[in-house]
Amino acid sequence: MSNKRLFLFAGYNKSGKIDDALIYYICALEKFGDIILVMDSNCPDSELKKIQKHCVYTSAIRHGEYDFGSYKRAYNWAKKNLNISDYDILYLVNDSVYGPLYDLTSYFKTMESGNGDAFGIVKNPHHDHPHIQSWFVGLRKNIFFTTWFDTFINEVTKLSSKGEITRKYEHGLSKLITAHNHKWNCLYTVARRGIYNKIGKLYRAKMPFMKKVAITRNHGALGKQVLYVLNNLPQTAHDAIYNSIIDTYGEKYTKWFLTKNPLKIIKRRIHHALYKILNEGI
Repeated sequence: MSNKRLFLFAGYNKSGKIDDALIYYICALEKFGDIILVMDSNCPDSELKKIQKHCVYTSAIRHGEYDFGSYKRAYNWAKKNLNISDYDILYLVNDSVYGPLYDLTSYFKTMESGNGDAFGIVKNPHHDHPHIQSWFVGLRKNIFFTTWFDTFINEVTKLSSKGEITRKYEHGLSKLITAHNHKWNCLYTVARRGIYNKIGKLYRAKMPFMKKVAITRNHGALGKQVLYVLNNLPQTAHDAIYNSIIDTYGEKYTKWFLTKNPLKIIKRRIHHALYKILNEGI
């Protein structure tokens, strides 16, 4: 692979930490290109030092504009301090996932050897607004070096809800790419909430990442699937992700969550189903 890549990496940690999973992810990406890390968190210098040698630039100040706000800040730093025309592909990447669960070499090769002007890991095929999931998006120079992309990214601002952010920025980027007659494609197509709920199936299909929100979804009913993934990872990946889960959710919750006991999983599924019926009417 000869493409030169720049990764705009958006991070968040409510405690202002650079945890083991983020370090693992950054180190895995480092061999594929240059990384600019912007955290939407107030991280002390002692934490940023854990990762600085692996990035061309790091910043950690709470701005409240979520991932696209971090992409905007990383992009503008790159325009000011780097010659971005030197890069063939600009990636927008965030830490809403654990991974990589597999070596990324073949994934980059497959994405970048296709005919898409933009590409990603996962396509959401929604009938009204199909889009590239914004936690891993690749853009060729004929997109990221345009006036319309510059305008799009610089118009990112603080919005009132996550749903509004998703519609305006995640869906909006794919719509703009199509509107400007560019093609986009993804390695996987995952409908509805499958990216969160089908952790084990996706891992067996060689999906290289696992969404973090699986740890708290469905009243803990996904614990068996997450444990399956963890138990099949190389030790370094396993330890980084496991330590991060404990650091984020606590040791007590983590031990409760990670179980393959079928009775416990069934109980959690029933609990979740009752919750949905009583609170959402479905």
